[in-house]
Amino acid sequence: MQSIINTIDKTVAAVGISASWLSFILIWVVCADVFMRYILSTSPNWLLDLEWHIFALMFLMGSAYAYQEDKHVRVDVFYSKYSDKQKAIVDLVGCIFLLIPWCIIVIKTSTEYSLNSWYMREGSAEPGGLPARYIIKSAIVVGFVLLALQAISQVLKNILKLIK
Repeated sequence: MQSIINTIDKTVAAVGISASWLSFILIWVVCADVFMRYILSTSPNWLLDLEWHIFALMFLMGSAYAYQEDKHVRVDVFYSKYSDKQKAIVDLVGCIFLLIPWCIIVIKTSTEYSLNSWYMREGSAEPGGLPARYIIKSAIVVGFVLLALQAISQVLKNILKLIK
């Protein structure tokens, strides 16, 4: 069980840390856009598309890592007062009955969505926008697969906590 946890955690961490570098790239892209818009009085559509594509990749590829590092949004009204065993039970139930089923739904739906986009060779709806929008739509599937894998890792970790 521990080897499965380690493999998932290492994979998610590698993807998440790599995705964090996209923030650096996004800063430069936004600066270029601001420069072009206010100094050169132009803002090409492909640059706007690139901004939201990079942001989407940061979010999708980084979500599982944020969950792994416990940096996700959590309502701690009651949770912070729970014992470690109670937290493990809440996390286990939440993963099994909420997070994993939600990931499965999104993966199934976004796979169909992505495949349709690949079939049509979908590009930007804006003139001069980026081609190959199907690539970014495929990132939805990958991001939620990573999140589902991390949820499985968390389930296994919580089972180990409860066993000890």
